[in-house]
Amino acid sequence: MSEVSTATIAPPKGKPKWLRVKLPTGKKYTQLRALVDKYDLHTICTSGSCPNMGECWGEGTATFMILGNVCTRSCGFCGVKTGRPEQVDWEEPEKVARSIKIMGIKHAVVTSVDRDDLKDMGSIIWAETVKAIRRMNPDTTLETLIPDFQGIERHLDRIVDVAPEVVSHNMETVKRLTREVRIQAKYERSLSVLKYLKDAGVNRTKSGIMLGLGELEEEVIDTMEDLRRARVDVVTIGQYLQPSKKHLPVKEFITPEQFKKYETLGLEMGFRHVESGALVRSSYKAHKHIL
Repeated sequence: MSEVSTATIAPPKGKPKWLRVKLPTGKKYTQLRALVDKYDLHTICTSGSCPNMGECWGEGTATFMILGNVCTRSCGFCGVKTGRPEQVDWEEPEKVARSIKIMGIKHAVVTSVDRDDLKDMGSIIWAETVKAIRRMNPDTTLETLIPDFQGIERHLDRIVDVAPEVVSHNMETVKRLTREVRIQAKYERSLSVLKYLKDAGVNRTKSGIMLGLGELEEEVIDTMEDLRRARVDVVTIGQYLQPSKKHLPVKEFITPEQFKKYETLGLEMGFRHVESGALVRSSYKAHKHIL
């Protein structure tokens, strides 16, 4: 690869028209929204104000976060609170499984904050959550969007052993920007986690990156090629949006044509699925990624 320029990119002036979000509608969405409100169910879809909530709920997919809402890491892009997390709720696996049953979810995505404060990095609760969902919802398929567990194999093995249909871990950004965007994470470690999962027998692995943080096209392509070398099956590519003024600024709004170019390149590289678009998030069309 040729030398990469790190010249400063002027921040964009305003959101382009292709980032306009339609309000969620539809009978299925309305039904699920009523259940979420009635039983005070917690989903990332609602708490994160996901732009695809109506579409995903209409297809029977929802995302749930475990291990609390306080993260031990302080990534520059993420709106989740950073600090000292609360104690582990050992009843959480049953609560999540019950929420999925109440909502009638066909495909559930489970994610979590990083819990570097725990000896097991939270991997035991992760495994127990998958087991509880399987027990209570035997027909529901699963994607686990996991942290890196600091790359410790015995923690990753707990995920491998419970065999979710898809195991995902996000790269988030290109190699050059990793230290700035994901302060306590490492690009090579994330790649090694994805490779380990595939080598350990995970059927479908997945990763995602955000664009608009100052990366160059060739860096995005390099990251996609790194993911393919790690035998990752599915990649999601979306637009970074600044959660607050305290977070990293948006350097660029990527055009629909550029997202389409990455989709085409990704399919040519051999990814089974490539979701590439301004409003794409990690769990977008997740139910299709088991196919």
